[in-house]
Amino acid sequence: MLDTSQGEPQAPAPVAEDPVAERGRGCLFALSQPPLMIFLGVIGTLLLLAAVHDLFLL
Repeated sequence: MLDTSQGEPQAPAPVAEDPVAERGRGCLFALSQPPLMIFLGVIGTLLLLAAVHDLFLL
């Protein structure tokens, strides 16, 4: 909500330092997540099966 008081200005609240936020997470953190790896494994398997089907059965 908008502060419309006419009192003295207040100092901003101190921000807690988070060491992880400073350096960021990166791509390796995202790849370490099990649901993402399961999804990528299923997609990779489907692509592999489609490639094998095209090469050897058609």
